[in-house]
Amino acid sequence: MKAVVTVTGKDKVGIIAMASAECAKYGANIEDISQTVLNEYFAMIMLVSLESLKVDFSAFAEAITNAGREVGVDIRVMHEDIFNTMHRI
Repeated sequence: MKAVVTVTGKDKVGIIAMASAECAKYGANIEDISQTVLNEYFAMIMLVSLESLKVDFSAFAEAITNAGREVGVDIRVMHEDIFNTMHRI
């Protein structure tokens, strides 16, 4: 199973390091990543594998979202099932 993780906010040093460290901490493996800075705004999308997740999905999503809040960025985690369901509609 996979999830899409988005990170947005004002650009600052360490955003990628924080997000990737949080993924590693919970066993989510980053399979693909795209990031850009638009003027002073940071935007990143990561595709992560949940195969080795050490906690349940909702606990991972809550933890990484809270970590983002602590440094002033918005992190959202969407399970791949959301996209698979939307495709069927």
